[in-house]
Amino acid sequence: MSEHRIPRLVRTSAELLDATTELLDGRPGSRREGQRASLGLVPTMGALHEGHAALARAARESNDVVVASIFVNPLQFGEQADLERYPRQLDQDLELLGSCGVDLAFVPAEAEMYPAGPPLITVNSGALGTKFEGAARPGHFDGMLTVVAKLLHSAAPAVDAGFRCYFGQKDAQQLVLIRRMVNDLDFPAEIVAVPTVRTAAGLALSSRNCFLTDSEESAALVLSRALRLLKGRAERHEALDLDSAVALVTGQPLVTLDYFEVVDPATLEPLAVNWRDTPFTGEALVLIAARVGSVRLIDNAQLGC
Repeated sequence: MSEHRIPRLVRTSAELLDATTELLDGRPGSRREGQRASLGLVPTMGALHEGHAALARAARESNDVVVASIFVNPLQFGEQADLERYPRQLDQDLELLGSCGVDLAFVPAEAEMYPAGPPLITVNSGALGTKFEGAARPGHFDGMLTVVAKLLHSAAPAVDAGFRCYFGQKDAQQLVLIRRMVNDLDFPAEIVAVPTVRTAAGLALSSRNCFLTDSEESAALVLSRALRLLKGRAERHEALDLDSAVALVTGQPLVTLDYFEVVDPATLEPLAVNWRDTPFTGEALVLIAARVGSVRLIDNAQLGC
């Protein structure tokens, strides 16, 4: 890992291209034992926490140059109030990225990302983007894929080098959609998933957790408990009995359940087998979303994966 330093701050795509080219071409020892140099990108919206740090450390371990982007993407917010409420803490974010050995922080202004204003043409997330989180936040995934596509273009190495992009498993539906976009549209990038980081008690880390009161944070632990319940049953090849797990969540008075589903991990479609009442085999993804107080939280678990 690089020594702790504040990453070099770049504000435009042109500056980012110049900086990554300079680092990939000029860093001593960047081409290790005849291997291609590589660049790792960690896209974020800021308000960074240990989950983002895990992404940055994973990128640092496997790449010669690491870039983290910080951009609060307006296309992902349905309401202006939510966009304005999103935490912004650039100085703290740069400190955290520096502690993880990130080389460059790409922090563009909205006018840099969308110079003509809101784009008239965006990436369509299709049917995958209209269910679960897409149903709760219409247009969210189109906006997310659009900005990820732009970031992949901006950060792609201009020299012969590998290119990896890092995302957290916590946002499971987002991860499925990004992988499909990259595969379907032939982006020259490898998508790397990093396991969800949790508190000692089990709550998945999220930038929204800062809005929880102490009692709400305690109540939110029921989400991970319900997921562990299903994961244990899957590991023992028992019937999943989703209804009892749902009852566990809905029995918590501070939690309002949105959805709790078991789906195919690649397509997000219902499983083709009867996993409710018969022994579980194969692979699945469990998705859960709930409102705890005024805060909407998501979580997931992989079964048999």
